Amino acid sequence: MVADEPIVVVPYDTRWPEEFQRIAGRLRSLLGPVATRIDHVGSTAVPGLAAKPVIDIQVSVASIEPELAFVGPLETYGLHYQRENPDRTKRFFLGRDGERRFHVHVRREGSIDEQLNLLFRDYLRVHPADAQEYAEAKRALAERFRNDREGYVHAKEPTVWSLLQRAHDWSQESGWSPGPSDG
Repeated sequence: MVADEPIVVVPYDTRWPEEFQRIAGRLRSLLGPVATRIDHVGSTAVPGLAAKPVIDIQVSVASIEPELAFVGPLETYGLHYQRENPDRTKRFFLGRDGERRFHVHVRREGSIDEQLNLLFRDYLRVHPADAQEYAEAKRALAERFRNDREGYVHAKEPTVWSLLQRAHDWSQESGWSPGPSDG
């Protein structure tokens, strides 16, 4: 994610899951048991959902402190650690130079943030009408806020919160729990 790049939402690409698997396999070999889960999250993880062409990968670990157990291996893979990330619930890495863009979000296993990402993804996977609603909102906001990333993120919040409320209700009705790790 580069702050000054224009926001572009593209149609779903059937290659995204394959790219995730390729990257996740490498991450698994680098991190071993340090990574309790490796999951494809975000819009590129939902079949048919339009998205910014950035693959989001969530790596779950027992603890995000100390960082040594995962920062070193991820940096040797060529990932760029974003030490100044304001979200202190995760550690954030940008993908390697010269590859299709991907982001790695390291979160504590069992944390609310880890669980919300998995719930949101799973909810959208089984509710295509809601995924379409989200896609339409993202497309419209990408046009409106093409060069204003902060504005885009802020403007998406009402839609995301509405979908998360529905996802919560669905999780209670269905007995949802995270399935096995994707990677």
